[in-house]
Amino acid sequence: MSIQDLFNSPIKVVNVGSPSFKKDFEKQHVTYTHLEWNPPASGNTKLLSLLSAIKPYQALIDEGNRKAVEKIKKAEGRLIAVKKAFDVIPNMTKHTILHAGPPIAFKHMAGPMKGAIIGALIYEGLAKTEKEAIKLAESGAIIFDSAHHHDAVGPMAGIISPSMPVHVLYNIVDRNYSYCTINEGLGKVLRYGANSQEVINRLKWIEKTFAPVMNEALILSGGIDVKSLITQALHMGDECHNRNKASSALFLREIAGYIIQTTFSEQEKAETLDFIRKNEHYFLNLSMPYCKLALDSARNIPYSTVLTAMSRNGVDFGIQFSHSNDWYQAPANYVKGLMFPGFSEDDAAPDIGDSAITETFGIGGFAMGGAPAIVQFVGGVVKQAFDYSKSMHEIAQDRHQVFTLPPLDFMPTACGIDMLKVIETGILPIINTGMAHKEAGVGQVGAGLVHPPMACFEKALEDFVKHIKEEKR
Repeated sequence: MSIQDLFNSPIKVVNVGSPSFKKDFEKQHVTYTHLEWNPPASGNTKLLSLLSAIKPYQALIDEGNRKAVEKIKKAEGRLIAVKKAFDVIPNMTKHTILHAGPPIAFKHMAGPMKGAIIGALIYEGLAKTEKEAIKLAESGAIIFDSAHHHDAVGPMAGIISPSMPVHVLYNIVDRNYSYCTINEGLGKVLRYGANSQEVINRLKWIEKTFAPVMNEALILSGGIDVKSLITQALHMGDECHNRNKASSALFLREIAGYIIQTTFSEQEKAETLDFIRKNEHYFLNLSMPYCKLALDSARNIPYSTVLTAMSRNGVDFGIQFSHSNDWYQAPANYVKGLMFPGFSEDDAAPDIGDSAITETFGIGGFAMGGAPAIVQFVGGVVKQAFDYSKSMHEIAQDRHQVFTLPPLDFMPTACGIDMLKVIETGILPIINTGMAHKEAGVGQVGAGLVHPPMACFEKALEDFVKHIKEEKR
């Protein structure tokens, strides 16, 4: 085409990046195509310098990330037992209490976590009253630690005490284990900081009745394939973080026949079945340890920048990577979404819980495009759910061919969040989650969407560059 022809042709406008120009075109009724674009690392010269510094090591990083993603994708999780935490969780003592998120001292904990710890101490018989429990927690006699340090995860406050029964998952490929408590259901529950006698009684029933029945049923079953259930649930409208209707029903179908075959009384078997049937979130405490199991298999791989954990303790948000078990932290954000009637955003605590392990793996918020009904719970519209699932591929190393989303033409879920891609694109992982009241025991006050703080990734990049240079001297 000649210059003359070019200028005689109708003008076709492509607007690159600038939202102000975009508005001007709309005001003037000019037809245009808008291209979303940001400079790498949002133009931050310090981050650009750090990214440039690792270019000589790109081949090593690529190989590390390839190995990490391969481990994650190959993981096969079997639910093999329900046992007391003290009997199975590594380095668990009679005076250890595990919690969600990166490590934090009792005096700095958020209200829901403090309330849950008070309840756990009363449940364990280490204190009789709230006052006694607080005194004991402040005394230094109790060891508080991140559940992630013990191959475990827990929703919201994520409290695991020695006598609490936990799901035991086993990876038949890499032979590692993971653990998670039993989901208590909705209402006044320990994970939101409630610690009334009603809560303690339910925990005792889970310990004395539910756990023994389930453990015998699992022995009879030979183990339940959790990965397979997640695969099916994603095709039935779940994303296996905030929506677990299909997955919980699928699990009940798998285990029900074996519960009936156990040697327990008809009443105990009926109560066990009824507990699962009435709890649509039961499977959350299975999807979480499956994701933990898979991601932990990718730990300690040199030079890999793939995330192995995103977690929050109600105060700080922490992330970990395949190449290192160090935590990179920043203040936790507040969840934005729909508030339950009678509550406002001022009532909510900052983001809390280990359940973002699902997004770290690539389901949950990453799979919202396959669970459009979730938008009624967390706010937004269906298109946003589709867009989130698509955009997460921009910060991931690969696709997980086993987990696919039918509404998006069976698009595989993103797999292997890459710290470097997050920094380069400025796209943060999306997490859908519940909101806990800032005071212990009130419970859930809403649900919505949240991102990790970018500061976590910036700190991680700076540390990664420092270490890679030291290793290559």
